Amino acid sequence: MKLIAVVILMCLLTMSVSRAYAQSADMSRLYRLKDAKTRSISPENFTGEKGKGGMATLEEGNAAHAARELGQGWKVNPYVHIEPGETFTLGEINESGVINHIWMTPVGDYRLMILRFYWDGEAEPSVEAPVGDFFAAGWGMGKEPRITSLAICVNPRSGFNSYWQMPFRKGCRVTMENLGGKKATVYYQITYSLEAVPEDTPYFHAQFRRANPLPYKQDYTIVDGIKGRGNYVGTYLAHGANSPGWWGEGEIKFFMDGDTTFPTICGTGEEDYFCGSYGYNEKKKLGMYFYESFSSPYTGFHHVKHSGEQRRFGQYCWHITDPIRFEQDLRVTIQSLGWQSEGRYLPLQDDLASVAYWYQIEPHNTFPPLPAAEDLVIQD
Repeated sequence: MKLIAVVILMCLLTMSVSRAYAQSADMSRLYRLKDAKTRSISPENFTGEKGKGGMATLEEGNAAHAARELGQGWKVNPYVHIEPGETFTLGEINESGVINHIWMTPVGDYRLMILRFYWDGEAEPSVEAPVGDFFAAGWGMGKEPRITSLAICVNPRSGFNSYWQMPFRKGCRVTMENLGGKKATVYYQITYSLEAVPEDTPYFHAQFRRANPLPYKQDYTIVDGIKGRGNYVGTYLAHGANSPGWWGEGEIKFFMDGDTTFPTICGTGEEDYFCGSYGYNEKKKLGMYFYESFSSPYTGFHHVKHSGEQRRFGQYCWHITDPIRFEQDLRVTIQSLGWQSEGRYLPLQDDLASVAYWYQIEPHNTFPPLPAAEDLVIQD
């Protein structure tokens, strides 16, 4: 009888978890009709207008050579080129709506391809980040992880997907700037719904930062200067360990609503915040380090193969079921910390780059300037 009871309990728990996952993915609402119209912007339909897709001709399409025997309607313009120093408008919408999904395959130096999103005619972006880091793949082309999460998916080979919901009330503009010295190529699709958005809806934000190397005994700032009311919903951290030994002992701290010296939320360690434990099962054999990578709906970790001395990692944590809610202000920091002899902590001077994701009521504070191009690139 006890065995039967345990089996029944486990089945009920499994059903409960499955139900919660389905609800979080919003599958329980898929059959409901909604007063909204689905549209999509891509190089085959720059305006997203109804009935205007696939109209590029051989005279204007980037893939005209491949389609030369087939003509209009046969994948004539599936990508765009962005010249060095150019900012290209990937899409512009002049109605009320929500961006539901972005698929993208960029070709170039990810750190020098800068994504920006502008909501409702604002002059300064609410999203500003290198394309790879925005999609939790910050270590460059050919180093993409495999990510299967609710907010971001990275699929073979470099299929970048964002499922962050991005509402706007009057319109939006999405751009990409090529800071590199070579032409960049981008395949992309921005799928959105035209619908009414309530006045009290907060806007999506994402901000990139990098410190390389982090100054000695200084906490790394993931984001600072957030003012207003909102929800902090995610962190991506690209961590380059410059020293031997374990590197992820540092605590993450959320200073909110007037906190000064001490935060309201203080984690117990870097790998703990990203929902791993005990160094991601770090092992050292024959002078080489080994880890267990993982990707889950809300958190993930991957070890990037690299021939140099620096060890490289990517970590994400999406606060989808547990958003960090703030009323007035928010600052988020993390320590870079390892171990030294006699069981003592060792402050590290590692290479840290991050993207913070949050929703807030506008206006938002001006973002700090991005690092110069030479300080963005990853040295092999």
